[in-house]
Amino acid sequence: MPNSTKNITAMANAIRALAMDAVQQANSGHPGAPMGMADMAVALWGRHLRHHPAQPQWADRDRFVLSNGHASMLIYALLHLSGYDLSIDDLKAFRQMHSKTPGHPEVGITPGVETTTGPLGQGITNAVGMALAEKMMAAEFNREGHSIVNHHTYAFLGDGCLMEGISHEACALAGAWKLNKLIALYDDNGISIDGQVAPWFVDDTPKRFEAYGWNVIGPVDGHDVDAVDGAIEKAKLSADKPTLIVCKTAIGHGSPNRANTAKAHGEPLGGDEIKLTRENLGWAHEPFVIPAEVYEDWNAKADGEMLVNDWNQRFAAYEKAFPELASEFTRRMAGELPANFAEIAVQAVAAAHDKAETVASRKASQLALEFFTAGVPEMLGGSADLTGSNLTNTKSTPAFRVDGEGKVVTTDGKPGRHINYGVREFGMAAIMNGVALHGGYIPYAGTFLTFSDYSRNAIRMAALMKTRVVHVFTHDSIGLGEDGPTHQSIEHAASLRLIPGLDVWRPADTTETAVAWSMALANKHRPSALLLSRQNLPYAPKADADVITQGAYVLAEPSEVGLKKKPVAVIIATGSEVQLALHAQQQLAELKIPVRVVSMPSTTVFDRQSVEYKKSVLPAKLPRIAVEAGVTDFWWKYGVDAVVGIDSYGESAPAGVLFKHFGFTTDNVVATVRKVLSKKK
Repeated sequence: MPNSTKNITAMANAIRALAMDAVQQANSGHPGAPMGMADMAVALWGRHLRHHPAQPQWADRDRFVLSNGHASMLIYALLHLSGYDLSIDDLKAFRQMHSKTPGHPEVGITPGVETTTGPLGQGITNAVGMALAEKMMAAEFNREGHSIVNHHTYAFLGDGCLMEGISHEACALAGAWKLNKLIALYDDNGISIDGQVAPWFVDDTPKRFEAYGWNVIGPVDGHDVDAVDGAIEKAKLSADKPTLIVCKTAIGHGSPNRANTAKAHGEPLGGDEIKLTRENLGWAHEPFVIPAEVYEDWNAKADGEMLVNDWNQRFAAYEKAFPELASEFTRRMAGELPANFAEIAVQAVAAAHDKAETVASRKASQLALEFFTAGVPEMLGGSADLTGSNLTNTKSTPAFRVDGEGKVVTTDGKPGRHINYGVREFGMAAIMNGVALHGGYIPYAGTFLTFSDYSRNAIRMAALMKTRVVHVFTHDSIGLGEDGPTHQSIEHAASLRLIPGLDVWRPADTTETAVAWSMALANKHRPSALLLSRQNLPYAPKADADVITQGAYVLAEPSEVGLKKKPVAVIIATGSEVQLALHAQQQLAELKIPVRVVSMPSTTVFDRQSVEYKKSVLPAKLPRIAVEAGVTDFWWKYGVDAVVGIDSYGESAPAGVLFKHFGFTTDNVVATVRKVLSKKK
């Protein structure tokens, strides 16, 4: 609410000055958007945002997302001014090597930053995920008289975010889910890098959001702190709709010659213009100098301490009344798995090993999920309109639904844990990032592997942010058959393996699939992708399942097919092609040619093993032949002598016909091994 003792003009101008100065010093950045949104920030951060600079990870804090992340100096200035561990020297190091103020906000780098933004549209989508997690956690943990989950998610966004298609995917879902605690403030300044947006961005944004089922407020004057404050106050009253507040602003507000121009967007104002801007704003202070009284007006530590102390007292009462729930809430928000997780994983793997079923690995995934979703209540599944194909639903994960009043429908006091995302792969992936960043859930969801292209940048962001999300990608090769090359993945496994920090699994049978799930869930700071088959895969007998956790292992030595000789070659295979390698090993044995078969379900995990282990699996002197229904280029990194792969797009035909046509036959693998060996003589 308005506080007449605070100088809101000086508070806003402090943001503008810091943005101008930091961008000028770095000779790089975007000063215009922070200058234009400064008054919006005063309204939100000065009067509404519930946070504590001394405890950036307080569980019930409001989440703030700067979706237009190029305006990073806005959030850096806010964090510095309000009392976070971000010094004036950190601001002076804007966009410099290893600084706490990189070019775009990065979670884990700067205290108080909730998510990494920069790729436009993903920030608002992360915010949708955060608001979803808040709504679900509140439904699951709050009890009458005990509200321990009760916070808002706020996002600033601009024209660029709204032009990106992902904003449509995510905001439509926010309306469908009635995320009333999501409040987005639209910086409607009409300018992008190429200039006035009117020739290419003519959407009626308010009507667009009303059609999604949002509450729309405004336009309001984005430079009138009281007007923005009143709009936020009104938005917080919404019981069943998210809110978009349209704020009309001038980019570069305060700059005499650059305001309302593209020049203010992506380059420093320049020394002369900064001097004129200081005069125009009445800001008579040297660069990076903020008066003590402005710091005092901005300081949020005292209010934050009161908020946290109040919540701690309420949580103590909750803990006394519901000790098990309190313990579960604390565990889940800390991202720790249940104490018996290792036992659950052993059960899932043992069941797969004992039954030795011949099923598609997508079905093997569902069998493993039955164990994990029953024992890990924070698992939150979903699919992009392919639940019956991805098999991401289980007996423990009823569908997530909200009623007409916006309340979460619960079963036995718990919300549904399987989300129908609709045909929104990119939105789904970025929403999962937001859910994971909020805490309390481990999100996973499925689509076809080929459509990972739609999700790719959100997958990359998950890896960059070290978030635990699991992507279930089924229909992983030409083995899906008749749908043809539009659906048949060729390059996708290789391209996903190139993303640093992403674990990629392509399991060959039920046991490898169960291990892949256990590893994905145990990786607190790493996303995972499981690439799964549509067609049935025979079980591959193995003496030890633990070794699968190394990413690659010796599946079969020559002795297992009747040859008491040392191997003269190694066949490396993944997924459905492991059976092909085993058949080739048998046929080669009949020719008195001993070979070792290595199953490599995760190249990314294998690459992190010790040199000694890698040499034990792939001895240096043995020629290597890789077999995978994908592009061949990837495999040369392992020093292979040949690759049985596919470097063209697929065809529409039954799977068996396709495998034969493209050379994925026992005879071709045998011929390839023999050809390699003949060259070695």
